Amino acid sequence: MKKIVLLFSIFGFLQIYAQTPCDNGMAGPYPCDGIDLQSHISLNEMNAGSGNDSWGWTDPQDGKEYALMGLDNGTAFIDISDPINPIYLGKLPTHTSSSSWRDVKVYNNYAFVVSEASGHGMQVFDLTRLRNVANPPETFTEDAHYDGFGNAHNLVINEESGYAYAVGTGTFNGGPHFVNIQDPLNPIGEGGYSMDFYSHDAQVITYNGPDTDYTGKEILVGSNENEVVIVDITDKSNPQGISTISYSNVAYTHQGWFTEDERYFIVGDEIDEINFGFNTRTLIFDLNDLDNPQLHFEYSGPTSATDHNGYVLGQKYYLANYRAGLRIIDISDIAGENFVEEAFFDTYPSNDNASTSSLWNVYPYFGSGNIVLSDISNGFFLVKSSASDNTDPVAVCQNTSVSLDSNGEVIIDPNLLDGGSSDDSGSFMLSVSENTFTCSDIGSNTVTLTVTDPSGNTDTCTAIITVEDTTMPTISCPDDTSVGYNSGDAFYTLPDYVLNEMVDSSDNCTENPTIVQTPVAGTELIEGTYTISFEAEDSEGNSQNCSFQLTVMEVLSNNNITFENSIKVFPVPALNEINITSKDKSIKVIEIYDLMGKKVFAENNISSKEKTINISSFSNGMYFLSINNKATKKIIKK
Repeated sequence: MKKIVLLFSIFGFLQIYAQTPCDNGMAGPYPCDGIDLQSHISLNEMNAGSGNDSWGWTDPQDGKEYALMGLDNGTAFIDISDPINPIYLGKLPTHTSSSSWRDVKVYNNYAFVVSEASGHGMQVFDLTRLRNVANPPETFTEDAHYDGFGNAHNLVINEESGYAYAVGTGTFNGGPHFVNIQDPLNPIGEGGYSMDFYSHDAQVITYNGPDTDYTGKEILVGSNENEVVIVDITDKSNPQGISTISYSNVAYTHQGWFTEDERYFIVGDEIDEINFGFNTRTLIFDLNDLDNPQLHFEYSGPTSATDHNGYVLGQKYYLANYRAGLRIIDISDIAGENFVEEAFFDTYPSNDNASTSSLWNVYPYFGSGNIVLSDISNGFFLVKSSASDNTDPVAVCQNTSVSLDSNGEVIIDPNLLDGGSSDDSGSFMLSVSENTFTCSDIGSNTVTLTVTDPSGNTDTCTAIITVEDTTMPTISCPDDTSVGYNSGDAFYTLPDYVLNEMVDSSDNCTENPTIVQTPVAGTELIEGTYTISFEAEDSEGNSQNCSFQLTVMEVLSNNNITFENSIKVFPVPALNEINITSKDKSIKVIEIYDLMGKKVFAENNISSKEKTINISSFSNGMYFLSINNKATKKIIKK
């Protein structure tokens, strides 16, 4: 189940204005109970005709919070780091045409967007671009696109597995369409599940609930119009249906969410209030045994409004209830079949009738306690509980190890230090006393983790961050090259390439990595081709290698030049035989080498001024002919 633990930091200087408190049942023009209005952005300000889904993103670098809201013509991005004065940063336009249905989810700092618009596919947007918006509002472009489906009604992401599941597409009978998004900019389709037909919405988790038969499995619970389905989708090539759930007075099984212990699944039927005339109905199913789920009880809300999307955070259920707005329900006694509504904020003051208009979605997972509301006709709302909270959170630390990057730096995500902190609100923010470490910090560092709840109550604990350098140094070698030595010498002496600055190495932490040359400088080499290798090692023992090929050739002396000029080799190129003649001295030794320096022919004690050699068995190519170890000629076999 999603655990909401988010970062906390304060950057810049924000001009604070009073929020609109819920006073005597009203927050400005909006009916309320226990919820204050932070801010509101109209559809007109976002140049849109209607709104739909919403989600959120917290920047792990600085803790700033951003709201993501679906519009008929695109996806809006809103900086809510100052909740009283949010900034509409701009919009990612729809990939094709406008649509009343759009859905957005977040994984690994990327937003993924689908729509019912024909041919829309899935847009991918890098949310870190929101850090540097100079002149809002901007019109953004997508960073990647997946076209394995066209239209989709909804999108589900399991952040633990790195998979997205598009539901309500034209593929797999409208069942979940599996997409691997572990590399967000390169989504890969990996099949789907079509056995239970059209799926309107779903939740996918890596299961850790009470049914130990499925511990660690990837479980999808789909709201499929006329029933709830449970599917094991761990093996993407062979998903397995587990069970289905039916219930009385089915109208349109719309959406559901697990409790945090994964024991219960809370479901909303979107049209039952309209079809059957009763108050808002929420169905609670006991999934203690995934193979045999049971209806636990039904909760009836205080109004006749139609329910839409609902989410669980801690012991509370946050329900977008169309014309009745946001309803916050205490579910702490779910085992005892007891739900209690404790707060609401109504974005549609006129009435609470059963209708599919007004509040579409709620996103309650920000560590600040701010709650995003997306309204079909009234746009974006940011609200927050007005309840007084004097109870401190509980900070629990764990030690961690981190590695420096190629620049010799690492920025700590406070979540790495959280060992199970908690707050009775279900959400909290984390900050760390020191979050940036460099090469000078290699080793153990003691820091303080501060846990802050939405009401500003805090608790602290200490943790040890072990900073490591695991980055290999870089090293560069010369290109392959050839050298020569005078035939009057017996060998070529290998130079010190490091001392001569022909090999260079750098490292993120070590100023001058140690470089070892093999063979060592001063090694005596005769004719041939050699691999000259180098290993650079930094002060932490990380190493990197490079090498190049060195071809050593004998250079003729003046006497040898006279002898070489007296040698004739023909024909060049040759097919089967080459003829060698000498006008000067007798030919005594003939050797032939390939381009790699390997000897492929040798004959001694010839004592003649003419010699014919059969090369018909040679591979086509260039060879070097050595005569008496004094003259070298090039031959070509064709």
